[in-house]
Amino acid sequence: MFCGANSERLVTKSEIADRCNTSENHLAQVINQLGQLGYLHTQRGRNGGIMLARPMDQIVIGDVFRQLEASVPLAECFADVDNTCPLVEACRLRLAIADAADAFYAHLDEVRLDALVCGNDRLLDILVPARCATAEAR
Repeated sequence: MFCGANSERLVTKSEIADRCNTSENHLAQVINQLGQLGYLHTQRGRNGGIMLARPMDQIVIGDVFRQLEASVPLAECFADVDNTCPLVEACRLRLAIADAADAFYAHLDEVRLDALVCGNDRLLDILVPARCATAEAR
């Protein structure tokens, strides 16, 4: 969302971390993954930074979540490697959770990045430095 809100320029990891109150180390991992997946363009060097690699209306939030979170099990019983739950064979909750996850992703498949950013003045006041300075001056 930060890159979308500042689409006219390269942004830095430290800017995003500052505005979103997150760790630069964690952000570096996310940026790396999003770059590898083709969502972000990264430019190294003194004048480097990050920007969207695609138009916002071509970024489906469901796809992003699936690609970033699909390997993270929702519950221990979803983890094939270290699953120790004795109920797996008889548990109906596992199916209910799987259905809920499918519904979650299906809902996010209807959301594109532009719908989250464009026209969202409250978000833009937070994420766009020039708007922040203007808002603070008021």
